[in-house]
Amino acid sequence: MADWLFIEDVPDRYTPNYRLIEKEVAIHRKPVFLASHQLATGGLFMMNSEILFDEPLNIHTEVMGEIIASQFIFYRRASEQSKGKPNTFYGRSRHNIRYTPTTSSDHEIKKNIDYTYFLVVMSKDYYFNLIDRHSLVHEDFVKEIARGQYTSYASEDFPVTLEMRRVIDDLVNCRQHGELKRIHTEARILELLMYQLEQLNGGHDRPELYSVKGDDVMRLEQAREILKETFRHPPTQRELSRMVALNEFKLRRGFKEYFGTTVYDYVTRLRMEHARKLLMEDRMSISEVSHEVGFSHQNNFSIAFKKYFGLPPSDLAR
Repeated sequence: MADWLFIEDVPDRYTPNYRLIEKEVAIHRKPVFLASHQLATGGLFMMNSEILFDEPLNIHTEVMGEIIASQFIFYRRASEQSKGKPNTFYGRSRHNIRYTPTTSSDHEIKKNIDYTYFLVVMSKDYYFNLIDRHSLVHEDFVKEIARGQYTSYASEDFPVTLEMRRVIDDLVNCRQHGELKRIHTEARILELLMYQLEQLNGGHDRPELYSVKGDDVMRLEQAREILKETFRHPPTQRELSRMVALNEFKLRRGFKEYFGTTVYDYVTRLRMEHARKLLMEDRMSISEVSHEVGFSHQNNFSIAFKKYFGLPPSDLAR
């Protein structure tokens, strides 16, 4: 198969206020299934793709010029797909930031693995417009870029955290258009890079216990889905462990290792984010919101909200 899955010209220069171009690309031709949403502006290319191959295949990649890419891969076996949840990422996930000069390479793709591939390609000029060239947060990475040699920010890919997933979901599902969407996209990409650099900079502290494997991955994903549905009145960790057939120790340790947050903190985040939406968009009263997100006492809700957001809910209430 000699066809290109996609070809994109990313201008070397960062161009402020450059118009945003979006397109949908679909390939349904054996052995490839690909559905991709692509977005481009001056010095930036972003792609979110669902990819499935019916048979093993080599993918050939060519880069002409210099790019910096923020890459995220979410994957699972096709037989494990969850119906009716197209925006939910499942299974193993990994990410990294890479500098790629003019080069070509081949990658083997296994059959019957459903990949969600989220990619942000930036020109050097665009990247350094977002993060100052002399910033200490990427000092070693910049030195490698100056040498003009292919390099990854971290020697090994890292697991994707919930914060990164949230930003990616926000980018993929943004309903803005035109200039507002361009501003939104640039702001979220900067936020995404911040989370990546924060995690990758702590590479020497990477937990050796990150060993979630096999069926435990799907059980943890199931636990997360249960919490998303029941965060107002969530099960206890003991109850949750029984619901997903995973012992409490593996649930606590695995949830923290795989999602980058504890079960308690995840439920708190769901409650607080929903509360903010109800206050700002639905214009509900503090008492109503407190009850809606599962607090028995309004005072406890107000304390939790201020601790999470740094301001009391009364600042957002009608």
